[in-house]
This record gives sequence, structure tokens and C-alpha cells, in this order.
Amino acid sequence: MRKHLEERERVAKAAEAARAEHERRLNAEKNLFSRAAGKVEPLRRQGRVEFVPDPPAPIPVQRQLDDQRVLKEAISDEFDASTLLDVDDAMSFRRPGIGLDVTRRLRRGDWSIQAEVDLHGLRREEAREALANFLREAHRLGLRCVRVVHGKGLGSPGKTPVLKGKVHGWLIQKNEVLAFVQARADEGGAGAVVVLLKALGA
Repeated sequence: MRKHLEERERVAKAAEAARAEHERRLNAEKNLFSRAAGKVEPLRRQGRVEFVPDPPAPIPVQRQLDDQRVLKEAISDEFDASTLLDVDDAMSFRRPGIGLDVTRRLRRGDWSIQAEVDLHGLRREEAREALANFLREAHRLGLRCVRVVHGKGLGSPGKTPVLKGKVHGWLIQKNEVLAFVQARADEGGAGAVVVLLKALGA
């Protein structure tokens, strides 16, 4: 009986010793980083600068819409150009205050043609926009004499020059245009017009 009690006491002591060793090892592992790193102090707070990227450049949507509206309003398809054209074979035009000598000089070729736009093959809307852009840019550059090629309408249904009449009406509605005449035979004849523009700043 005594031996049995001594054995139980010995086993209990051994278990207690094993448990104490296990706890010692756990504590040692927990403190491993602290022992390795040594004494540490928290970093001082320093001023931080938040990076804010530059905003993208704004898209001038309203200006684009305004430009499109001006283009559409500036030259209308409903304008009757025949009431303002001189009654002659050349179907010329001159604004009030512009003398007959101006159209005569245009026919003679006294002004050199500085640029031209060819509207061949364009649909009506495309031709109208192309002409408006061309006239605006030519005037901005200070050009005075330009040629607009609209074709003779030989490829149109019924061989009628539909675009020719439209171009006349569009030109008359542009303030930059002082006068125009049908081009001479060597400059396109009935398929083109020579246009005199206002001087820049006039």
C-alpha cells in the first residue's frame, strides 16, 4: 500500500514538473520577438501629405454644342438665293455697297485664288458643314479669294446641279462673303464659284 501511494505521488510530481516546463517554453516563445528586437519606441507622428492627382481637363461640351448649333443656324437650306443673285449667265452675287466692278474683277481673275474646297461627292449636310468650316478658317487666316467646287451635277438624278443651288444659298448667308461669281472655264466653269471674302478685322 505504501509503495502504491509513493508511486502515485511520484507520477503527480512528474506531471507537475512537465506542466511547468511546458508553460516555461510557451512564455519563452511569446517573449522571443521582444528579446530579439530589444527595447522599442513608437514612431513619432509626422506631417502627412495627401497626394491629390490633378483633375482631368474639362471637356468643353457646351462650346462644342454651341459651335454645332451656330453651324446649323448660320446656313439654312430654306434660303432662296435667287432673289439676291444678279440676273446674268454667271449668276453672280454682291452685297449691298459692293460695286459692279468687284464682280467684274472676280470674273477677270484679278484676285489670285488662295485656297479651295471641293464638295464633290458629299451629302448635303456634309457639304454644308465642310463649306462653313472652310469659310471660317479661310477668313481666320486672312484669305481674300477662294474657290468652292460644287460640281455640275452630271452625276445627280436628272442631271440637275442640286448642290450648286445650295452652295449659292449658303454663301449668301455667310457674313464673311462679300461677293462671288461663277468660275471661268479654266477654273471650273459652271462647276465652281470664286468667292471674295471680307478682310480680316473688317
